[in-house]
Amino acid sequence: MTEPFRDPSLSPRERVRDLVARLTTEEKIGLLHQYQRPVPRLGVGPFRTGTEALHGLAWQGPATVFPQAIGLASTWDPELVRRVGAATAAEVLAFHAKDPAAVGRNVWAPVANPLRDPRWGRNEEGYSEDPWLTGLMATAYARGLAGDRPGRLDTAPTLKHFLAYNNETDRCTSSSHLPPRVLHEYELPAFLPALRDGSAVAVMPSYNLVNGRPAHLSPLIDRALRPAAPDALMVVSDAMAPGNLVDPQHYHDDHAAAYAHAIRAGVDSFTQDDDRAEATLGHVRDALARGLLDEADLDAAVSHILSVRVRLGEFDPEPSRRADPAVVNCPAHQALARTAARRSLVLLKNDGILPLRDPRRVAVIGQLADTLMEDWYSGTLPYAVTARAGLAERTETVFCEGVDRIALRTTEGYLTAGADGAPLTLTPAPGFGPVAESAAFDLFDWGGAWALRSVVNGRYVSETEDGHLTNDQPGPNGWEVRQTFRWQPDPGGTGVLQHIATGRYVAVGGGGTVALTPDADGAAVFTVDVLRSGAAEAAAAAATAEVAVVVAGDHPLVNGRETEDRTDLDLPAAQEEVLRAVRAANPATVLVLSSGYPFGTVWADEHVPAVLWSAHGGQEYGRALAEVLFGDADPAGRLTQTWYRSAAELPDLFDYDIVANDATYLYYLGSPLYPFGHGLSYTTFDYADPEVRVAGDRVVVEVTVTNTGNRLGEEVVQCYTHQRASRVKQPLRRLQGFARVALEPGAAERVRVEFPVAALAVWDVTRSRFVVEDAPRTVHLGRSAKDLRVAAPLEVPGETIGPRAMARTRAADNDEYHGVVLCAETREDGDAVRSTEPAAWVALWDVDFSAAPEAARVVLSVNAERPATLTLRLDDPLSGPVAATAAVGAAADPFDFAEVRVPVTGLSGRRDLYVVFEEAGTALAWIDFV
Repeated sequence: MTEPFRDPSLSPRERVRDLVARLTTEEKIGLLHQYQRPVPRLGVGPFRTGTEALHGLAWQGPATVFPQAIGLASTWDPELVRRVGAATAAEVLAFHAKDPAAVGRNVWAPVANPLRDPRWGRNEEGYSEDPWLTGLMATAYARGLAGDRPGRLDTAPTLKHFLAYNNETDRCTSSSHLPPRVLHEYELPAFLPALRDGSAVAVMPSYNLVNGRPAHLSPLIDRALRPAAPDALMVVSDAMAPGNLVDPQHYHDDHAAAYAHAIRAGVDSFTQDDDRAEATLGHVRDALARGLLDEADLDAAVSHILSVRVRLGEFDPEPSRRADPAVVNCPAHQALARTAARRSLVLLKNDGILPLRDPRRVAVIGQLADTLMEDWYSGTLPYAVTARAGLAERTETVFCEGVDRIALRTTEGYLTAGADGAPLTLTPAPGFGPVAESAAFDLFDWGGAWALRSVVNGRYVSETEDGHLTNDQPGPNGWEVRQTFRWQPDPGGTGVLQHIATGRYVAVGGGGTVALTPDADGAAVFTVDVLRSGAAEAAAAAATAEVAVVVAGDHPLVNGRETEDRTDLDLPAAQEEVLRAVRAANPATVLVLSSGYPFGTVWADEHVPAVLWSAHGGQEYGRALAEVLFGDADPAGRLTQTWYRSAAELPDLFDYDIVANDATYLYYLGSPLYPFGHGLSYTTFDYADPEVRVAGDRVVVEVTVTNTGNRLGEEVVQCYTHQRASRVKQPLRRLQGFARVALEPGAAERVRVEFPVAALAVWDVTRSRFVVEDAPRTVHLGRSAKDLRVAAPLEVPGETIGPRAMARTRAADNDEYHGVVLCAETREDGDAVRSTEPAAWVALWDVDFSAAPEAARVVLSVNAERPATLTLRLDDPLSGPVAATAAVGAAADPFDFAEVRVPVTGLSGRRDLYVVFEEAGTALAWIDFV
């Protein structure tokens, strides 16, 4: 008789319940690690979570490489993104069939973090700064990965990284300040759609803390994420994050307590210590023995895990989907990669030079002109069609890399490399005459990071395990990039080289040996001899061609990546120098940017006739680029992020309150270099006759779009709303939907966009729920968040947010604040506010004190590092009348909140109430009046 858990006719819930009931406690514990242990007596095999598949299968050898996630989103084409996800799933299955132990079917993609700040090192992994668009694209990619068979999964997609994670700097110890409105209006809307759709069946928490509590212990896992999913949701930890709960986060004193808390909070699978599971399982056993966990906790976690395995068809008599090994990098996937790359290209500026008009010769110039980059989560390129190669298929080209060739000289001699990649040495200076080829290096300046390619063998200089330097690497690579150096000049024009990964310095020892030293004083002092100017060579090449195409951008393993944020938005100075030299030599210059994030290319926008951007585009990038440059296809991409002019226009990287800090296109008050949604076409469009109506719980928007140019073009009709009156600060505009339309010259089409009335809601902190306010609104339609062509009024039924009741109010639900951050109220749950400076305050607007008795008392739930004072003022935090003063005693620990009761006077009518923290380090959880 077949065991019920192997019966596909039963529901996943029934099958899981049967299997869990058959497991011993020790067998259940064995399932809680990334490398799940088999249960041989039941015929249950091993299972591993975590196959990387962000834009194609990664880390497993050659497989189809699609554009980076930010590039996929720039297509504004969710169906195309779904197809890329489906192709990736097919290749995952092919690799899984070949090696099930190495390639599991739980894939760690997509990334649903909204791209709040373009300096984030992992910007390339996300989709958009808009939460709705992020949710749409994450759902599309996850649906492709999961497949479209009801109740059966091709792969099991995992949303990353929950929650409020946009900084690599101090990512394991920093806490993201996340007020309720930002949580509910910005962060959660990016994650919930893929869960509600059922396409994402797992979630990975992030490394950081949120409001003082590690994200892996967030009560929102069970409170917000699991209720959104139609089926059981598996939660996997990020790599090594469970151990962080003890050190460096110091949230728990020992691992048994930390791991027990994680399981109770909703973490089901521990990604810790790679495939060495025993330490983790030992901590879980210890937690059980100490009564920190019980069998029901194990059953819940194991049920979530097994639900995913059941839906993957693991226990079915026959495989749910047979893998085809020939699908990997097949012609159909190559064509899809080319389509995705082409449609991701965004035309930022065009003075008429594009499309190219059959030039006889094109100069292709730049550090990225004849190479394709793999990022940390890329697959291995099966082949590479570079910009140079793609253009060379269309016309005659001349190529120049545009990098300086240098020699590094001390008073004793030259830094020298051998063709065999042996350790570098210092050889005596040859005196007069040319520098030997062995002492020549091509300098790739990525903006604060140098990579040196030896001319003698074309390999890059890298650090060895014993601290020496060799020229044996294909380029910057690996988790810890060992091939980059920081030049530290001195006033005399010489300088020292610091190895970025280790912080050590290049030094010369006895016999000319070259090694790294921690002692800056012992560093070798070099003079940089420029043997050949990259900018001059680039200008010379440009002058020989009708058109110059400069391909510039970032190195995704150097400029910004996991563990490394950017500090600015500048194009690396060496690339800017080449661009300026080329533009001076040939006015017909096109700048092609390839990067995982925006640049502040102000000079290029002012001086270069055309600027085109894409993310790193995968294996077919060069052909896709040529198709757009030559006009075979209209530029179809649109920006999903604001391009700022400089980092000076951005708030602090660690400040997550986009509402208070006017961040993202939703609130940004300045004039961006290129706005959210921007992207030009080779034709022009006219918008006319907008119409808005409400049909039940939907808003229907229509507009007539006409192609007023002389060629076929594609338009992305973007629909934004603006609420003109509100109790709270409103976005300047909010994307509610879009529609794509392809039109022949002179053709017109009535375009329709729909969105739910509920999308107009704001989070009401006075009642902790969404509210559609009774307020005037406008619908705008146009080409970007700043290029809005037509508008129409929108009237929907709503409600008025009345005054706050004189009742218990959580301090986190304030209307405005100064000098405070959110912190954890208890170790497990609840948010409080904590002052970071004297005279900090939180405001509760429009409190109805009309029923206040003359002899009222206020109760405050407080915690203080040292004795402190809270002052309640009416109307103004500095000069308003004092209603109460409360003395607060020092607490034993940050979770020790105590109630303080004091008399309160002067309460009448409707007033704004300010709670003023006279000292730093004082926390308030809630306030109540009795």
